[in-house]
Amino acid sequence: MPKIKSNRGAAKRFRVTASGKIKRHHAYHSHILSKKSAKRKRNLRKEALITDADAKRVKRMILA
Repeated sequence: MPKIKSNRGAAKRFRVTASGKIKRHHAYHSHILSKKSAKRKRNLRKEALITDADAKRVKRMILA
């Protein structure tokens, strides 16, 4: 049996923390930034955690 490959697209987008949670980046921070406030853009720079509902699916994609 060959090894199961991880989803390379997902592996580049998510990182696993030391406690096993999964970090993600915010969307809406790549273009059309002039109409967004400085506060909104600053908050979009910060990383966030994915929800528990998605955690199992994403872990399977990146840790396979």
